[in-house]
Parts: sequence; structure tokens; C-alpha cells
Amino acid sequence: MLRLTKKNKELPKPPAKQQAIVLPIHSANRSLDFLVELIDTIRPDHAKDIKQAELKFKALLYQISLDKTSLFGLRKALLTQFLKTNIVFALTENGIVSSRGLMQELMSKIKHKILPELQSPDNFLYVIDKIFWKKTDHIWVEGVDGELWKQFFEGLGIQINLTEPKLIGQLQQALQLLSYRITVLGLEKEITLRYENPEDAVFPFLEQNRLVIEYLHRSKSGLDEQSQRILLTNITEALHNCNQSIQWIKEQRIVYGTSLAQTYIITRLQQQIARQFIILDVLDTDSNFNTERFVDYFKTVVHNENRKNSIKELMSENTSYLAYQIAEHGGRTGEKFITTTRREFWKMFQSAMGGGIIISFIGIIKNLLGKMSLAPFWQGFLYSTNYSLGFILIQDTGSTLATKQPAYTANNVVSSFDVQKVGEAPDLRNLAITVAKVSRTQLASFTGNLLIVFPLTYLLALLFFKSTGTMIASGEGAQKLLTDQHPFHSLALLYACFTGFFLFLSGLIAGYVENYVVYGKIPDRLRNLSSFKNNFSEKRRYKIIHYLENNLGSLIGNISLGFFLGMTGFLGKTFGLPIDIRHITISAANSAIGFFGLNHQVSATEIWVTVAGVMGIGFLNFTVSFGLAFIVAVKSRGIHLRDYPEFAGILWRYIKRYPRDFVKAPSNRRAEQLF
Repeated sequence: MLRLTKKNKELPKPPAKQQAIVLPIHSANRSLDFLVELIDTIRPDHAKDIKQAELKFKALLYQISLDKTSLFGLRKALLTQFLKTNIVFALTENGIVSSRGLMQELMSKIKHKILPELQSPDNFLYVIDKIFWKKTDHIWVEGVDGELWKQFFEGLGIQINLTEPKLIGQLQQALQLLSYRITVLGLEKEITLRYENPEDAVFPFLEQNRLVIEYLHRSKSGLDEQSQRILLTNITEALHNCNQSIQWIKEQRIVYGTSLAQTYIITRLQQQIARQFIILDVLDTDSNFNTERFVDYFKTVVHNENRKNSIKELMSENTSYLAYQIAEHGGRTGEKFITTTRREFWKMFQSAMGGGIIISFIGIIKNLLGKMSLAPFWQGFLYSTNYSLGFILIQDTGSTLATKQPAYTANNVVSSFDVQKVGEAPDLRNLAITVAKVSRTQLASFTGNLLIVFPLTYLLALLFFKSTGTMIASGEGAQKLLTDQHPFHSLALLYACFTGFFLFLSGLIAGYVENYVVYGKIPDRLRNLSSFKNNFSEKRRYKIIHYLENNLGSLIGNISLGFFLGMTGFLGKTFGLPIDIRHITISAANSAIGFFGLNHQVSATEIWVTVAGVMGIGFLNFTVSFGLAFIVAVKSRGIHLRDYPEFAGILWRYIKRYPRDFVKAPSNRRAEQLF
């Protein structure tokens, strides 16, 4: 059996004499045990200890490069498993999005989590499950340098042409099955609806199937090597054409939107086409094997076997499809919340001051509603209506609410990965510039809001007292308004996190609706609606359609945010849960009302602690909202930030050289050109 030393600094030296491996090739069980023991020798003590795994792997590669007997035994063990098991299911199902609905897939995983599904020993996935039996094996398998896996498989001769009839038959069966599935998906309306001529849409998908059928038919009747190579090359070209069609459809989502169904179909198509390429790579008669693509497939198989019953994985996968559906529209909305020039910076500041004026009135009205003796539900409903109308007014007047920006700007930050690319790698320099723009824009909007909210709310509370002789809040009520913002004597910071989540969720809803307006052709459907035509004049119809086309997403987002903020306290009281909301601008308004209600009898320490609490609330509002939106946007593009550790260095150099750009827009574009 292959053995590895556990030295950590140098590769092990092979012993002077090495005993030959005796392996009964026709024994599937013995060869499986051999492979299990082999992987045990390179499995690290901890799944995340990638360095240890790589060190053990290098030792294995060194040993089998010197001991041809070990290499021969390993090849035979793998070949035995290929011949004794069926690989069709592994090629056609593993790592490919399920065609079943979310709920059906979820229930299946819950059942199999309780009582795992029984796998047949003649299924190749059974072999993978036995070899990589630890549920964390995928972590180190994916973490190990791809070059090491490439050396391993090339050393085994995985790139050689396979001549076993049984194995070739299974590959052809998988090729045929995937070809039919690709054809069926290519005929779906979500693929054809963007083409003026449906024949143009379906041609590459039908053509690849025609070529696959011709190849399989001629293979049965005897096919010379040259003809086989030509047919397989034509199939490969047809699949590339399928990918081009899919890419064109994906590009149209920016203009026409997309649906969850279309996202599922496109993802499934891309995965099936990628799997076809692997099969064709094995079936052709040349010696050029794409080992890198095979390594990616191998890692996918191990990952999916380890995580096949993971509910978290399922929900994360479906979240990524939803994110893909809406992120582009959220990113486009976020463009107006990012300033580039000083003129835009000061315009944003003035816009935020306008938002501060409206928030001041929202805060006054909210506290007046709180004085009414109402059932908790109706009080929450009135709070929600007040918030929603205020947020809609902020939108329609062109004003800005600082905390609404993060959910939209996060999408725009991530989209900067996609523009101005350097070669094939994302432009990390452009990402750093975008972060600076977001930073100064967010600072401008927060400052504009707060500079108005506190003094104006204080003035309104004073005017209310002068006109009615009654304070909006006094005594214990006024003290509570200050205590509620205290970072240590209340749950203000926790509630600020809840608010950040609601800000993110409302942005997600807004993006979803914006996408649906475009994809569902809502304006065009309204124009053709008979009842709409009969009840409104042409001028009024135009105004309504124009407003909905450009503002429906934000309108629904504002209403949903208003009700999230207004009803949370009601739900907390109803179910006895410690949940409520703390929003920086509303907290600032409440602090002003409380300060006035106590006749200024507040110590300097309490004032500073309250100010710190309000700032902390704002920080958490922003951080949670931006963080969640950023994660969703990253997921929608399939980006792995861990692949770009150099970004931190680029951002730090930018901060050191031009720190003011993160606070105020530069007078020229020199920072973007020189850092």
C-alpha cells in the first residue's frame, strides 16, 4: 500500500526497496478499498488545512513518479471502478441544477437528511461517496492547487484514449441523454422569446442533437477514426454556437429583464453543455485532453456528493438564481446614488438635506400617533403608513434618504468587477475607485440628513408646544426617547441590525419589481388594456404608464420598507420577542423631541452617549444593509472574493495616496489615473 511520511518541511524520500503492490484487478471491492486508503494518506487532519493536504499530495506524486508498480496499481484500481460501475448518472445529474421545483427538492433533502438515500454499489457516485466519505472532504479537495490535481491525473494517463467498449458505451449514452435535454431546454419560450425569428433561436440546439444522433448511428455501424473526429468536431462547434446563443440572451437581461424560470433554464443549459465538452474530450481520438476542465468536474462531483443533502446549499443556490434575476436592475438604480464629480457630490448633499426635512415631519407625526390610544396592530399600521408616505414623498421630490442607498450601491460596486477588465481578470483598480465614490456619497447623504433632522425636529417640537401648549413628549416619555438610543442601556444596536436587514430586503423587493416591470412588459400590457383605455384620457394614461415604468420598483420598495419598520414593534409585542427598529434619521428626530421635552435638563455625558448611539445605529444600518446586498450581488455574478486577495493592497494604496477622495470628490480625475 502507498505510504506517506508526515514531515512538514520537505518531500519524503522513497525507501531503498519498495514492495510491489499486489492488487486483484477484477475485484471491485479490493480496488475500492485501495482508493479509500490512498485518499486517507493525503486527507489533512483538518479540512481547512490546505497546506498540509498539498504537502501530503506532493509526497504522493513524488512516490508514484518513482515507483511504477504503485502507478500501475493505481491505474488498474481506477479502471476497475470505471468498468464495474455506471458513470452515466454522475455525468448527467451530478452538479447540474435539478429540474424539480424548490419545494419538492427541499422536501427530498429533508427526508434524505433524516434517512440517507440508498445508493447502488454499481453507481459511480457510490464509489465517490465511499472514497471521500468525510462530509468536509470537498473543502480540501477544492482548496488544493489545481496544478497538483492536474499532475495527478496526467500522471495516471487520464488523457489517453479509452478503448474499453463498456466505458465508451456509457459515455455515448450520457452524450445522447444530455443532447436530448439540451434540445428540449433550447425549445423553451424563455430561450426563444427574444428572437424575432424562432428558427434562429432553436437552430444550434437542434443541430447539436442531429449531429449527436448521426455520430451514435454511424458508431454502431462502424466508423473510421477520421470520420469520427470530424463528427465530434462538428458537435463541439454546435455546442459553442449554443453557448453563444445563451450568452446573447444573458446580455439582453439588462434591457428586457429576466425571470427565475429563464435563469434556471440558462444555468441548467450551461452546465449540461459543459458536461458534453468533457464527454467529447474523452471520446475523440486525439491525445489533447483538457485536464483542467476534467479537474473542475472532479471537484464538482466531490463537492456535490458531500453536500447532496445540504439544505443550506440548496437555499444558497436558489438565492443566487434570484440574485441573478434582479441584481442588474438594482445596480442600475444604484448609479444615481454614486457621485463622481464635486458638482454631483454637492447635489447629493443638497438632496439629502431635502430628505432630512421630510424625515423631521415623519418623526413628529410618528410621535403624535404614539399618543393615540389604539390597539397595537392599528398603531403599527398607522406608523407604517406614515413611514411609507414619507419615503414615497422623498422619492417623488428627488430627495435622498441615506440608509436607502446601500442596498442599491452594493450592486453597483460589484458590477465594477465586470467593466474595464484587464485581460480576463476583473479590474480591481476600478473596484477601488467605486468604493471611494460610494464612501464619499454615503458620507454626503448621512451628513445632509442629520444636519437638518435634529435642528428642524427640535424647531417643530417647539412650534407645536407654542401653538398647543402641550409637549409632544415630556417626563418619562421624553427620557425614554433618549434612552432608546443609548448603545448600552437599550437594545438599540441590535434593533439597528434588524433595520439594516429590512433596508436590504426592501431594496431586494424593489429590484425584483423593477425587473418584473421590464420582463413582464407591464407598460405595453397597460397600453393595450381595454378598461384602462376607457377610463383615462390619453394624457393621463401616458403619465400613469411613465410613472409606473420608472418608479414602480422604488414605490413598492418604499411601501414595503415603511411596513417593515412600522409593524416590527407590533410583532415584537404580540409574540414577546425582543425585536424593534432603530433608524438613524428617525432616532435623531426622536432624540431632538426627547431633548426638548426634558427642557434641556440633560447632562453633557448623556448627550454625547446619545449622539454616539445614533452614530452607531447609522453605522449598523449601513453595514448590515450594504453587506447583505453586496453578498447577494457577488453571488449573482459567481464571483469568489477569496480569489482576489490583492484587492486589499490596491484599496490601501489608494487610501494612503488620496484619502480625501473617500470624503470629498476630487477636483479632477487624477486619482483614478495615477494610484
